Amino acid sequence: MGNASAEKRYTPLVILALVGALVATLGFWARDRAAENQGSNHAAVGATGEHYQWKMITTWPKNFPGLGFAAENFSRAVEEMSNGRLTVHVYGAGEIVPALEVFDAVSQGVVDAGHGAAYYWKGKVPASVFFTSVPFGLNAQEMNGWLHYGGGLELWQEAYAPYNLVPMAGGSTGVQMAGWFNREINSIEDLKGLKMRIPGLAGEVFAAAGGTAVTIAGGELYTSMQTGVIDALEWVGPYNDKSLGFHEVAKYYYYPGWHEPGSILEFIVNKDSLEALPTDLQAIVKYASRAISQDMLDEYTARNNAALESLIEEGVQLRRLPDDVLLALWQGSQVVMQKLVASDPMAAKVYESYRKFYKGARNYHHISEQAYINSRDKVLGDGDY
Repeated sequence: MGNASAEKRYTPLVILALVGALVATLGFWARDRAAENQGSNHAAVGATGEHYQWKMITTWPKNFPGLGFAAENFSRAVEEMSNGRLTVHVYGAGEIVPALEVFDAVSQGVVDAGHGAAYYWKGKVPASVFFTSVPFGLNAQEMNGWLHYGGGLELWQEAYAPYNLVPMAGGSTGVQMAGWFNREINSIEDLKGLKMRIPGLAGEVFAAAGGTAVTIAGGELYTSMQTGVIDALEWVGPYNDKSLGFHEVAKYYYYPGWHEPGSILEFIVNKDSLEALPTDLQAIVKYASRAISQDMLDEYTARNNAALESLIEEGVQLRRLPDDVLLALWQGSQVVMQKLVASDPMAAKVYESYRKFYKGARNYHHISEQAYINSRDKVLGDGDY
């Protein structure tokens, strides 16, 4: 009787203890599962072979304002959107290869991706100039329209396919400035004998006008101008140009940017590297590049005017190129364009697409963008909004 009574007394306690132990065990299990799912993302994807690491090289110095920020922003966007499954380490010009060897390094698989400007590769791919900018050509808004809705991107991909590269728009500066000069330009004669950093088709136009065109990486421009290696240079516009200090080595700042009215930059990706990614990560790369491309144009639009006002306050002399100089440069650009088209079948194919889109965009912008800006200037004059 005594043992049975004791057994009855302790049975509830034993049951409670067992239930408590079970609850505790389940709690520890749930905590471990939560930690595994939430705190060990990178370890988990690594264990399943789904964590990818890329190297991206650029034609710009590391963290260079505007142009260089695009690669860094792309890296951050890709990592955030992929939840860490794809990370992109960015290297500036010269850290792995020199600035103007980016195309070859990505093509050969030395690295996975690159960021630069397509017209740097004109010697390898003559048609590449169309995918940055051509003299008196499409502006930034029109370039984006041609690339993404006018067949331009598909032609770009076709031009780069023999090099195992997949190109994507990687930024836009908008209309650039004509550049920095160490003397005034009052006529086309003033260009003769002038040594200027100016790449792409515009460099050929400049050379045809009697000057000497050279291609120099951005990080070398200040010293080249300071030491007299060159007499003039074009880079981008006030935001970038001020950060490089060009106003310290040149007095005259000319506009408009006849040579680069809507410059598009590029992300180039090694095709094998891209195809090694799962389809969702490939899509992330694609849409991240598109977003970063627009972001750069937004930044330049926001920052250029303040930078220009600051430059003028510091004594820079802002000048407009004379109409007869612009006309001579336009005529020269037509000669150079026809020479390019006649010499390269791919360039001829791209030109036909570009020219057709150009005509339509120009016609519509006569009654839309251009008409609006002309009307705005007429009603506002020099007054404020």
